[in-house]
Amino acid sequence: MASHFHAVVWIDHRDARIFAFNAAAAEKLVIHAHLTQPHLHRKANSIGDGRAAPDPAYLDRVVQAIESAGEILITGPAGAKLELKQHIDKNWPEIARKIVGVESADHPTDGELLDHARRYFHAADRMRTQRG
Repeated sequence: MASHFHAVVWIDHRDARIFAFNAAAAEKLVIHAHLTQPHLHRKANSIGDGRAAPDPAYLDRVVQAIESAGEILITGPAGAKLELKQHIDKNWPEIARKIVGVESADHPTDGELLDHARRYFHAADRMRTQRG
């Protein structure tokens, strides 16, 4: 993606929407998981938790799309956002240092996601300038 300083990722087990942006412009990228089995929710009388294991190749493609960002916000429903964060922490420590937040977000529109990320980073930037 472009060389915008900020990036926001909204991720679930099917796809990831990524925006690299600044105050005036944004670029969007969508990465789809290649599911070999559908994502299932817990079922009674079944072995295991009924979920497909995280796909490392999918997570790696997401990480590669955000690796040039200076600061990253990860959002999404349920566990996918945490799986991405854990994958980055384990395999990409230089990128893990760029993650400034992990937040729950159900299914925002692209505009809602980008607006939220811009407000988030604006507030975070203001907090950092007050500390110094």
